[in-house]
Amino acid sequence: MATHRPLLAPSPPLLSPKDPPDPQGPKLPDPIPSPLSQSYSRRTGSSRSRSSDKTAPDPLGELRSGSILDRPGSRHVGRAPTKRSGSERAGSQRELADEEARFVYINDPARTNQPVRFPDNSIRTAKYSVLSFLPRNLFEQFHRVAYVYFLILAGLNQVPQLGVFSPVASVLPLAFVLGVTAVKDAYEDWRRHRSDRAENARIAHVFSDGEFAPKPWREVQVGELVRVAANETLPCDMVVLSTSDPTGVAYVQTINLDGESNLKTRYARQETQAVAPHAMAGTIRCERPNRNIYGFHANLDLGGKKVSLGPSNIILRGCELKNTAWALGVAVYTGKDTKVMLNSSGAPSKRSRLEAHMNRETILLAVALAALCTIVSALAGAWLHTHRDELDDMPFYRKRDFSGREPDNYEWYGIGWEIAFTFMSAVIQFQVLIPIALYISMELVRVGQAYFMIQDKDMFDESTNSRLQCRALNINEDLGQIKYVFSDKTGTLTENKMEFRCASVQGVDYSSGGGGGGSDEYGGAAYNGPSEIVNDKILRPKMTVATDPELRNLLRAGTGYKARRACDFFLALATCNTIVPIEVDTSDPSVKLIDYQGESPDEQALVYAAAAYGFVLIERTSGHIIIDIFGERQRYFLTYHLS
Repeated sequence: MATHRPLLAPSPPLLSPKDPPDPQGPKLPDPIPSPLSQSYSRRTGSSRSRSSDKTAPDPLGELRSGSILDRPGSRHVGRAPTKRSGSERAGSQRELADEEARFVYINDPARTNQPVRFPDNSIRTAKYSVLSFLPRNLFEQFHRVAYVYFLILAGLNQVPQLGVFSPVASVLPLAFVLGVTAVKDAYEDWRRHRSDRAENARIAHVFSDGEFAPKPWREVQVGELVRVAANETLPCDMVVLSTSDPTGVAYVQTINLDGESNLKTRYARQETQAVAPHAMAGTIRCERPNRNIYGFHANLDLGGKKVSLGPSNIILRGCELKNTAWALGVAVYTGKDTKVMLNSSGAPSKRSRLEAHMNRETILLAVALAALCTIVSALAGAWLHTHRDELDDMPFYRKRDFSGREPDNYEWYGIGWEIAFTFMSAVIQFQVLIPIALYISMELVRVGQAYFMIQDKDMFDESTNSRLQCRALNINEDLGQIKYVFSDKTGTLTENKMEFRCASVQGVDYSSGGGGGGSDEYGGAAYNGPSEIVNDKILRPKMTVATDPELRNLLRAGTGYKARRACDFFLALATCNTIVPIEVDTSDPSVKLIDYQGESPDEQALVYAAAAYGFVLIERTSGHIIIDIFGERQRYFLTYHLS
């Protein structure tokens, strides 16, 4: 479950446009009492008290400044101090030294990049360039011990005293293996270059000459104002200055950074929230680029007024803006200075366990080969020493040439060199002990494996219309050979999908509904679940949940002690969460689905369950939420987040 539970104060039901206003003021909802008035949170240690007679300030007050949102008949609880509220919302008050700080002048990139120009916003994840490909690729390939062995053999074949029939042909097998591997590595790196070009060519909207103009990501500079729309990815690390929400809240998804698909909140300071883009001016003194994606320390100087900034005021490159129409920010880190690039170690050179094992085997075989050749050369040396006086005219080993008028010596370099040549000849003769054909076959098999894996129909994802991608051909054989799995939490290796099975209210088990989800989407003429009509459009929850008939009838009746407690139960499920409802279009223009996105799949399952029982979360802002309870809309004002 999420760690932030909102404390809510229920407001009167929303009046439809046809309802006349009550001259004595709005009435309080009678059937549904405040779900939080008699509850207690063990996790936070904060209690929620019974109602008393106090009047609240304006319900449109600022959430982040700690103003109280209330209605007559309720009492508020003080906020327990937390690390989140201290560091993320208020920022750090520690002053940065000039030599440790980066100065960013808002909406003035020319001044920001003087006298030292900061890196541009282009990124590079490819491993090679045109000039570095050949030496670097050969260096990486010769990490295989067998390739070093074959290179030594190719060099020995070029020694003329050994009398190799075709020295050039001995190089061809090694050249073929190196060539196949080089082509494979070049293709993989070409795909990285293509991905980098596509990423750098994406369009961002940058404020220039009084308007937001499209600009490639690679040209974004530190100090420029960048406007990001809903469902767009951030091109750089930027400090949020204003958002479409009046209170400056923006929801982001950080799945590209930490793998978490839940929504996180970021905030714009109220000092800049209402400022127009052309009037944005000030200086940000922030820390130098670092790899800490969870920390940020900076100060904002607005005409002599200093405002502290923290991790909740910055959105990192790669995050996606969700449930927020737009967000405006100033670029503080670009390109290789962004936190996501600083945490990227580049394209690694991966080696499979089979390759590591073959390196060990190659070393053992090379030692055995050296020992065998040493024995042969030692015996040859002993034989030469024993017959040193007979070598002039000994058949098959004459060192004297008597074919001319004057006797001459053949190519004789002495017993020492003859022993060395014998060792080299033995290496060439016994080279089949480590067959190069095995490595050629392995490279071809890897290419074939990659082809069949890509063409595997069982690995095709119809929802995204994508196939398996084999990005590293030299580790194919490691698939299916996992020995240990270290997982920090549920969901790393599973779908992490939660389903509401049953409920127990006041000691009564309501579990006859069968549990589980019926389908991914509501739809069709057979649907009879909760729905809401807004502007002639029908809103329905996206996911189905099997319900218990007895519990559903009890909630609809709404009378009696058990019914009130059951209403409290599901109202708490619908309100005490960080879920954000998002409308999703369907094939029917008159029907829209409500997709609940939040910080935890547990919360999503509970809110969908509450919606299935008639407590539908319709709207959430930074100051209030709206719940539809069996067709009656009620507004609840947000007071605090308890951590």
